[in-house]
Amino acid sequence: MNDMFQKAADPLLSVNGLCIDYGLKGVSLPAIQNVSFELRAGEAVALVGESGSGKTTTAMAIAGLLSPNARVSGGQVRYRGARLPIDDDAAMRPHRWNDTSVIFQGAMNALNPVHRIVKQIAEPCMLKLGMSRDQAIARARELLELVGIPADRGASYPHQLSGGMRQRVMIAMALACRPAIVIGDEPTTALDVINQAQILKLLVELRSNLNLALMLITHDLSVVHESCDRVMIMYAGRIVEDGTVADIFAAPKHPYTRLLIESIPNPEKGKRVLRPIPGDPPTLVKRPSGCAFHPRCPFAMPVCTTELPELEGCGQGRVACHLHSSPMQAPKVEAHA
Repeated sequence: MNDMFQKAADPLLSVNGLCIDYGLKGVSLPAIQNVSFELRAGEAVALVGESGSGKTTTAMAIAGLLSPNARVSGGQVRYRGARLPIDDDAAMRPHRWNDTSVIFQGAMNALNPVHRIVKQIAEPCMLKLGMSRDQAIARARELLELVGIPADRGASYPHQLSGGMRQRVMIAMALACRPAIVIGDEPTTALDVINQAQILKLLVELRSNLNLALMLITHDLSVVHESCDRVMIMYAGRIVEDGTVADIFAAPKHPYTRLLIESIPNPEKGKRVLRPIPGDPPTLVKRPSGCAFHPRCPFAMPVCTTELPELEGCGQGRVACHLHSSPMQAPKVEAHA
C-alpha cells in the first residue's frame, strides 16, 4: 500500500475513550463513558438515541462547546492526527468554524434577532478568515445561494424568514469558513415533514459536493436512512451498537436498536403494530448496574444485571450486548423484518 493511499484512508477525526462528567451539587456524575469512534472525510455518521443518551454531549465535546458544569474526565479527540484541546476553550477557538462547525437545533434561538442574516453569515468570515467586509458580504451572498435562498433575502431579519429558511441560514453559517466536519444537532426537529425532507436532501447534496464529513445527531432513525453511511446507537452515555445503515436496518444486533426500529412507522408494512419501548431511560443520578438497558430489555439475562458488556466487533460493526458475547445459551434475536 503506497503512502498516498494510506493517508487517504486515515480518519479525519478519532475519538478515543472519551469520558465526560457533569458536576451537580458537588457530585460528579458520568454522562459519557468510554466512547470511541472514527470519522473519515466525506463520511456521514448519525448518533442516535433517546433524550439523555449522550449523543449531543458527545458531539458538543468534539466542538469544544460543553456547558460550564461539564468536564472531560478521560480520553481524547484527534483531528487529522493532532490532539484537539477540547477541554480548553481558548485553545479550541482556532478550530471552531475552521475545522468543525455546528448546525444548531433551534435556528430562531441561535440567530441574532436584531441583525440581518447576511451580516451574521459574514461575521465569521471576517473574524476567522480575515476577509474584508465587502469580501465577507460577497461570501455570505454566495452561501445563501448555495443553500437555496436568493441572495437578496440576506437583508432580512430572522423573524422575516420561515422555519425552513432559517435552518438553511444556519447551514450557510456552518459552511462559512469551509470546515471539514459539520455537526448537525437535530437540525430538522422543529420543522414539518416537508421541510425536514428538503433540509436532509440539502445536507446530502452539500456533503457530496463539498466532501464534508457530517455528524448528524437525532433521536429518529428514520431521518438517517437516506442521509448517512453509518449509525452509532447510544444509550446511557455509551455506544451500544455501531454499523452501516444497511446492516443496522436489515439485522439490528442490540435489542435497543431493534426496539428503536420497531417504533418507526413504516407505510410499506401496512397495519404493522408499533411497539413503544417500555420504561424510561436511566438518569445520570441513578443508573442500573451491569448493562444499563437490562430493566427495559425483553432478552435480559442474569449476567446483564451484573456485568457491563464491552463494545466488541460483530460482523461488519460493533455491539455491546451479552447476547453476542456471552458463552451461555442466549435467546435468539431475529433480524428486523
